[in-house]
Amino acid sequence: MALTLSLFQRPGAVLFLDDDPDYLEMLGMVVPGQTQVELYSRPSGFLARMQAEPAHWETDAALQVQMIDRWRQGQALIPQVLHYWASRPERYRLAKICVVDYAMPGTDGLTVLNTLLDWPGSRVLLTGQADEQIAIQAFNNGLIDQFVPKQATDITRHLLGVLRRLAQAPHPRLNTLWRGVLRPQQLSLLQIPSVAQWLRDYTHHHWVEYVVVGEPFGLLGLDAAGTAHWLQLEPTASLGDLAELAASAALGMDVVQAVRDGRRLAAVELHQQLALRGPVRTAPANPIGEDGLLMAASFPIAANELPQPIYAYQHFLQAENHRTVQDH
Repeated sequence: MALTLSLFQRPGAVLFLDDDPDYLEMLGMVVPGQTQVELYSRPSGFLARMQAEPAHWETDAALQVQMIDRWRQGQALIPQVLHYWASRPERYRLAKICVVDYAMPGTDGLTVLNTLLDWPGSRVLLTGQADEQIAIQAFNNGLIDQFVPKQATDITRHLLGVLRRLAQAPHPRLNTLWRGVLRPQQLSLLQIPSVAQWLRDYTHHHWVEYVVVGEPFGLLGLDAAGTAHWLQLEPTASLGDLAELAASAALGMDVVQAVRDGRRLAAVELHQQLALRGPVRTAPANPIGEDGLLMAASFPIAANELPQPIYAYQHFLQAENHRTVQDH
């Protein structure tokens, strides 16, 4: 089975290029407010904005490689990811999806997109009726990820669906990178379709970004308000091992038995990695998927338990998400 779950997910800017300012303004109004949107009516302004994007992506990917390398040398991943989130708010500005109109004065959308060959984001082409065969060929040749006919009666719903799917889709390079922190049996569990669907739904409704890690096994997530959360995953086959860890952490016998029975999970390794004070916390366990092979429990991480404060995505949107048409 293929891995359909994104192992490293974060928000990013959606850029629109169309020579019709009224159409751009309409797009700016219909895209949900939790998305960073930039509107360009001229290729020159759009390309100027995108010129440095490949370098910014490479810098960010290098930071992720460094985190994983340090993990291989013995440094815990959870504190590293929290530090990355706290120290790199510019990651929110990375262009994630570009939506470009095909028919523009003096050029066309494919020509514009072909100048972005080193940019690893998603490309969407808006097409008129006469351009559809060109778009199909571009899609088949891998030049675009999707095309949306502008003449469709339900174009808004269609476009928003495309944006949602592309935003949630695993990024091939980043997924390959983060697969390296997971054990084969952990990957096998994440490949179960019902497990992957449960996690996609959970993360979509609760967080704006997350990372899947293997030691301990779970998802470290961040909501729009900047609150970090740990979703601990525990294979039912290893509940006995977790119960022993809970006993060694001086949790009471009733709690240890609840862990052994799969009624509660204990965040022992989270406490160790973040050097949290007080007794090890536990939370109710919920089965994930249809096969009964995996349990999950959610643990919020208080602001005073973070190594550094994290700049909230909602604050970034308030400062940056103006949605005015750039006409230059």
